[in-house]
Amino acid sequence: MPIHRRNFLAAAGGGLVSYAAQAAPSDQVVLGVIGSGGRGTLVMTIFQKNPAVRVGAICDVYEPNLERGLDTAKKVPGTQPKEYRNYKQLLDDKTIHAVLIATPEHWHHRMVLDALAAGKDVYIEKPLCQTPEQGVELVEAEKRSKNIVQVGMQRRSYDLYIEGRKVVAAGTLGAVRMVRSWWLNNYLGGSGEAKLEGRLDWEQWQGPARRVPLDPLRFRHWRYFSDYAGGIVADQGAHVYDGIHMLMGAGYPAAVNASAGKVHKPRVDMPESVVVTAEYPEDFIGVFMINYAAMRYKTRNDQLSSLDGDKARMDISREEFKVFPQGAEETPSITRASVGGFGKATDLHVENFIECLRTRKTPTAPMALGFQAALVVQMANLSLKQGRRLRWNAAQKKVEA
Repeated sequence: MPIHRRNFLAAAGGGLVSYAAQAAPSDQVVLGVIGSGGRGTLVMTIFQKNPAVRVGAICDVYEPNLERGLDTAKKVPGTQPKEYRNYKQLLDDKTIHAVLIATPEHWHHRMVLDALAAGKDVYIEKPLCQTPEQGVELVEAEKRSKNIVQVGMQRRSYDLYIEGRKVVAAGTLGAVRMVRSWWLNNYLGGSGEAKLEGRLDWEQWQGPARRVPLDPLRFRHWRYFSDYAGGIVADQGAHVYDGIHMLMGAGYPAAVNASAGKVHKPRVDMPESVVVTAEYPEDFIGVFMINYAAMRYKTRNDQLSSLDGDKARMDISREEFKVFPQGAEETPSITRASVGGFGKATDLHVENFIECLRTRKTPTAPMALGFQAALVVQMANLSLKQGRRLRWNAAQKKVEA
């Protein structure tokens, strides 16, 4: 029976409920997990909170991750997922209705296209893709598809950001011509060495990337190598710019310029300190500063966005936002804290995806929104490489000098 005709969420009421009210097997969505590392396994367990979902298969090319993912999934009674070491074999499995893709970034584009071609609904972690060309192709593929795609931009489902967007839309801040954002942490230090704890299919892991000899450091810290990702500015910047887009009701950038410091982390090729300025047709600029050579902050304090309006300023972090009106900028006129905290954002995002599997409505973070955020940081990295400001040609869907 086609998944869009299934009544699999009737028992769950469209929300997250306890395992005690397990849905009947015939009414469950069967989920395949592609990439069962730390993030993939965590998000898988969030899916498993809903009795309308059953994990039916897990795929990974690193044996310790595969084993850990299988063991974790089996903690839910009645779960016995199949194991795969090649994602195409999982996609060929007709019992799988939807897939969670949580692989390194360089695999996202190909895997999403293949999943859509296989008729699967897709939850894909961010950033959506590596290049503007990939993003354009993915958005077009989604338009041609009848499948549901949710990009892991969880702020889109987060109560704090939904409330913050209402404040901006109401005109409380006045005209906002600049948004200033920062994210601070530190990943320097250590020996720069890494090791493998089990067998890794290095050839398959590299996939579409250029071929290099087996390197455990590249496997463990792929986010900081341009062969596999866009660096920390892309990894965290995609979240930040998506939040800016959501709050400001903005779309694709008009132009992007970036500057960076030297690379200080041993052996990697992506900088840890970057400043990005994005210009928008909506008549504002979004400035993002990331510094992973700073002191470490508590998680609740490590990031902030300030929306500078001509009537008031709104500061929004992971857990709360405050509005400071002109003339009384030391005392907030509005203070809001998230009910569940930032840790609940992914739960809400997964819940939205599962609900959309039932209703076939567009989820809160479809492909186009995921690409808009990814495009900004892709253009930032291209700006660093070329040493100049770059423009987005919306009509031709390409980056230009």
